[in-house]
Amino acid sequence: MYTVVTGAAGFIGANLVKALNERGVRKIIAVDNLSKAEKFRNLVDCEIADYLDKNEFIERLAAGDFDGDVDAILHQGACSDTMESDGRYMMENNYRYSLALLDWCLDQEAQFLYASSAATYGGGGVFREERQHEAPLNVYGYSKFLFDQIVRQRFATADSCNSQVVGFRYFNVYGPRESHKGRMASVAFHHYHQFQSEGRVKLFEGCAGYADGEQRRDFVYVDDIARVNLHFLEHPEKSGIFNVGTGRAQTFNELAVANVNACRALAGQEALPLAELVKSGLIEYIPFPADLRGKYQNFTQADLAKLRKAGYKDEFSKVEEAVPQYVKWLNGRV
Repeated sequence: MYTVVTGAAGFIGANLVKALNERGVRKIIAVDNLSKAEKFRNLVDCEIADYLDKNEFIERLAAGDFDGDVDAILHQGACSDTMESDGRYMMENNYRYSLALLDWCLDQEAQFLYASSAATYGGGGVFREERQHEAPLNVYGYSKFLFDQIVRQRFATADSCNSQVVGFRYFNVYGPRESHKGRMASVAFHHYHQFQSEGRVKLFEGCAGYADGEQRRDFVYVDDIARVNLHFLEHPEKSGIFNVGTGRAQTFNELAVANVNACRALAGQEALPLAELVKSGLIEYIPFPADLRGKYQNFTQADLAKLRKAGYKDEFSKVEEAVPQYVKWLNGRV
């Protein structure tokens, strides 16, 4: 039996393939779109049984080529560009494709674990997996939101009783294997490269009642994302839609301080507090972009009550712990 990972050459997908390998899983069908060919590098150190383009895969799935041969699909493939304005493309790629995989897994009684997003919550201040708290701000968030609603409808039918269906509402994920994402790579990724090229990190000035750099996000390390996925893969009796974040909001200032000090440590320099980093010009505040006003989440923090109730007990890394690991990886030190 095969495990399918869609978006396998992407950020989270490639980390899942690597994590599965570390658990001894090799019969993996990697599905992706390599029109951005540089993504292949994310799979170079991974072991897979086959690679299929996303269009060929869905066609062969519909033709019955994989009937009885797949025990789980880990569906990470999606357009994750929150600034994408082509709604037709977004809905076809993120919603319709996901729906075809869901229905196939329900028919085959295969496990279906998929990537949702904290973007489903929009600008609200409550991040709990309940309909009244969901109001996406862009078409990306809407594509994820709508699919979650269909999943909830399926949960209410007998068809889902024999199949595991799990949606993961990822918060702000950062870590190895994201360099292909360009402008949509994590803030931690951009901080590192900005510091290497300019000798400083730029943060937004305060807005919406927040002081400079004090907007807060739930930053979650990709290794923790992989562990949550594999936990549910190993517990097929657990279904539902779950937040996956650390459960603690940390400021962009905290993220930048961790990044700059990790870079300084690699150069043999001492760590400095925020005030000193700002005073010395190593952290700089820039005006808040006009095109992001009304589309920006100034605060996110995963409510983990449902995830904990489902039996996931592991702790999540703080930025002070994980960012230095990531900086070493980016610097080629690990």
